[in-house]
Amino acid sequence: MSERALGFAAVQRIVGFLIAGSSLMMLPPVLVSLYYHDGTVGLFLISAAILFAAGMLIYFPVRNVKKDLRLRHGFLIVVSAWLALVLVGALPFVLLSDPDLSYIDSVFESMSGLTTTGATIVTNIDALPRAVLYYRQQLQWLGGMGIIVLAVAILPMLRVGGMQLYRAETPGPMKDAKLTPRITETAKALWLIYVGITVTCIFAYWLAGMKMFDAIGHAFSTVAIGGFSTHDDSLAFWNNPTVEVVSVIFMAIAGINFALHFTAWRRASTQPYFIDPELKVYASLLIVFSILVSFALYFTGTYDSIVSSFRYGAFQVISAMTTTGFTTAPFYTWGGALPVILICIAFIGGCAGSTAGGMKVIRVILLYRQSIREIRRLIHPHAIVPVKIGGQRTSDTVISAVWGFFFLYIANFAVMTIMLTATGLDAETANSAVGACITNLGPALGEAGPNDASLNDTAKVILCVAMLLGRLEIYTLLVLLTPAFWRD
Repeated sequence: MSERALGFAAVQRIVGFLIAGSSLMMLPPVLVSLYYHDGTVGLFLISAAILFAAGMLIYFPVRNVKKDLRLRHGFLIVVSAWLALVLVGALPFVLLSDPDLSYIDSVFESMSGLTTTGATIVTNIDALPRAVLYYRQQLQWLGGMGIIVLAVAILPMLRVGGMQLYRAETPGPMKDAKLTPRITETAKALWLIYVGITVTCIFAYWLAGMKMFDAIGHAFSTVAIGGFSTHDDSLAFWNNPTVEVVSVIFMAIAGINFALHFTAWRRASTQPYFIDPELKVYASLLIVFSILVSFALYFTGTYDSIVSSFRYGAFQVISAMTTTGFTTAPFYTWGGALPVILICIAFIGGCAGSTAGGMKVIRVILLYRQSIREIRRLIHPHAIVPVKIGGQRTSDTVISAVWGFFFLYIANFAVMTIMLTATGLDAETANSAVGACITNLGPALGEAGPNDASLNDTAKVILCVAMLLGRLEIYTLLVLLTPAFWRD
């Protein structure tokens, strides 16, 4: 077998193992079904059996292949694993009899879950069986930190080049930063922080007035910054300010770099939070936009009091900018520019290394400072004006990568918007739906405001691609489309 064939066989082995292993994610819904007697045990057991069988069929022929992975293999594994898990993760929705979802609708729901987008095609969520409700939330939680990072953390027996997977999977422009000397330990550290925040969030929701089932489900989607809910009305179902405060706090926390959480925990100090330049900008943007939107709601007469305006305005701003997508009010019905503002701030997103979508705050900072540098160069052509973050000079390599990312982000947004309008959707729906999916926000405007059920199948497929592009941050997916990637 040639070196190239060995490389692809190694990728096949790992993807097969991951698919077979993912059958385990069907077991918690089985337990939920048994507890609530909702009649979906068989549905999840059949799905688990199909996943295990399919994974073994892929894995078994190449089970003895041993080869060190190169960076290109890392990209291929990540994309292949995500696509495979999205497709097989749709099985429970396909097998569900009520609602009777098409395979495209099922894949859309699975993609939205695993990419933590939160867009949905289900029109009566409250009527879903409890196990299915739990499964939707679980998809988001697993997708939040990334299934590949999970694999690197708990499946070292795969003997893969963990750094290659980690670089391809983790969000943000500076992917070589490690918390610990070994990449497996880094992935474990991230997951420990992730689980710890999730457990804390569960009890906070429970104490705020949610039942334990709802508390677990919403903690999963809050920390994953997903936005799926166990009710059609999302958090508006409770109409409880305490629940909303808990949600705001944990959405904001999940939008912070998890490496920063780890550093603060390891040092037993809050100092890292106060000196991080990205966090300062992130917090400032949340505060400024919350104030602006809240005052706009009050002065436009949307709400009668400044307290109500701030309650709903601040919540939607934090939900939008962290790309969670929870709602406490139908923001798509708000007047003026407010709905557009909320969609636009989703493009900024949270911090690099968080579970949030969007372009990430650090990239926005670099783009802004690079733009200022170019303006200064026009005035002083021979001046040396470095771009600094936190007092440290940023390399031109990183800046070039960020500019390239920005171009591809906007280009893909524009192309897919045009494609959606070509399917017959109006400009408002097409523009906002692509924006909501590529940023992993979820809720959109126009026809896609309440949900995406009314969209045509072609539009749903395009939006699935947008969700995956957003979750894998453009480069990871598009690099597979370049001829250079496939050349030796």
